[in-house]
Parts: sequence; C-alpha cells; structure tokens
Amino acid sequence: MEYFIEAKDVVKRFSGHTALDGVSINVPTGKVFGLLGPNGAGKTTLIRIINHITLPDSGSVTFNGHALTADDMLSIGYLPEERGLYKKMKVGEQAIYLARLKGLNEREAKKRLTYWFEKFGIMPWWNKKLEELSKGMQQKVQFVITILHEPPLLIFDEPFSGFDPVNAELLKQEILALRDKGHTILFSTHNMGSVEEICDHIALIHHSKVVLQGVVDDIKEQNKTNTYRIAIPREQQLGDLCTVLSEEVKGRERRLTVKKPEDKTNSAFISWLAQQVEILSFAELLPSMNDIFIKTVSK
Repeated sequence: MEYFIEAKDVVKRFSGHTALDGVSINVPTGKVFGLLGPNGAGKTTLIRIINHITLPDSGSVTFNGHALTADDMLSIGYLPEERGLYKKMKVGEQAIYLARLKGLNEREAKKRLTYWFEKFGIMPWWNKKLEELSKGMQQKVQFVITILHEPPLLIFDEPFSGFDPVNAELLKQEILALRDKGHTILFSTHNMGSVEEICDHIALIHHSKVVLQGVVDDIKEQNKTNTYRIAIPREQQLGDLCTVLSEEVKGRERRLTVKKPEDKTNSAFISWLAQQVEILSFAELLPSMNDIFIKTVSK
C-alpha cells in the first residue's frame, strides 16, 4: 500500500509534559484517515508537526515519499480547530488574499471562489465583513479557503464543530468527493458518528500513544462479540436456546438481541434456531466505532 504520510516514532514534549510518546501512523494515499482520541490525547500536536508548525523532538515524518520539509506546505490544506480568519476584513477580499498566499493568481482565485461561494450559498456575503456572518457561514468560508488551491493533502481538525445537521452532511459529502478525486485526507475528531460515515482508516491516540490503528471495517470485525439481532413471530419464544440480551415486541414480531454460541457457525446457528422457531430476520451486530473507542480507552 502506498502511504502519503508516514510518521515514525514521533516524540514531542512541552515543559515536562509528553504530548506524543513514540507515535507512528501510516496515512494511505487517496483515503480518509481518521485521527481519533479524547481531548488532550495528542492529535493536534501531531497535526501541527505534519504542518511544520512545530518540530518533533525525535522521530520522523515522511511526506509523499520524502522527508517532510517547509516546501511541502503549499501541498497541504489545513483547517484548524481554532478558526483563524480576520473578522474585520471583507469575506471576498480576504479569501482572495489567502488564496494568493497559496500560489493562485487573482484571476484564478476569484474564478474558483465564485464556484465554491455559489455552491455553498456564500456569494451574497462577498462584500460583508466576516463578523457579520453566522458561525456556520464563517466555517464554510474557511473550508473553501482550505481546499481552494486543490492540495494533494487536506487536514481537517474537528471540521463539523458548530455545524447544524444539514450543513454537516453537506460538508461530509464534499469531503468524500475530494477523496474520490484522489486527495488524501487526514481527519481529526472525537465524534465517532463522523468516523463511521467518512473514514477508511483510523488511528486512536490515547495518553500520547497510538493504541489502535487499521482499516475501519477490519477493526469492527476484530471487535465483534458474536451478537445478533433476530426477529421471530410474536407468539413464539426462544426459551433457553441461547443467551438473550434484550427483547422487544413490535407489531407481529418479537425482536431479540442474542449471543451466538462460540462453537456454532452462522449457518449452523440459523439452522439450529430454524428447527425451533420461524426466523423472520437475522443479522449480525458489529460494534460501532463509539463502542470500540470507549472499550479501548477504558482499558
């Protein structure tokens, strides 16, 4: 697998506090990589190192096959958790200014900004001061500025903070569209719902160390607990055929969450149950990323 970012054994300390303790992550090219962890785990420190805002005390970061340097910063779009636009400056004016800092000429910057501002409904605010916009609208502006120069690596630190559900969904779809166009995306969050919908790979940082890393689907498979949701006719009962964790009656169905005996395959389990009751539906319950997050951090 080709990796766009490889951090190896990264250590960073601040005044006796170890923010990162031998952290290693591999961010695949053209994927959405979720950097997860509780507040204070070290996520933002690692992002700042990748952005060359600060340097590691030891360890290394490889960027698209070579050692990370300051020259790589034009190839990164960074949306920080602490939004950083000028509140007294007009929206369009500062958007063009920031786009030119990223290497675009004024004509191309205005062309791209017009496309994105119209798409996000920002165009009427072009000549307004930023402070006149709602918080959500301000964040749309910063998102557009982040992606405008179309860098190969995009880093989003808590991008959905402050968004209502409609605009959060809009942003999710745009992030997925950017991935499909070939951009590599590093996505930092502690919102596990976003992880389920967006991330292909994740790394979980806790107490300054990586405690879990891999493909999202593989991690969910590795943490499954032989738990299933089945539905049978309301008038029937499972009795002591297997361990029933929960049960509810809805309409003509009795819906149960059960624990499958470890010595039985799915086929054997279904066949065994079918000899006793009529099975209306049968589905395995994989743990959510939120469940896995809590389980791993609690350890």
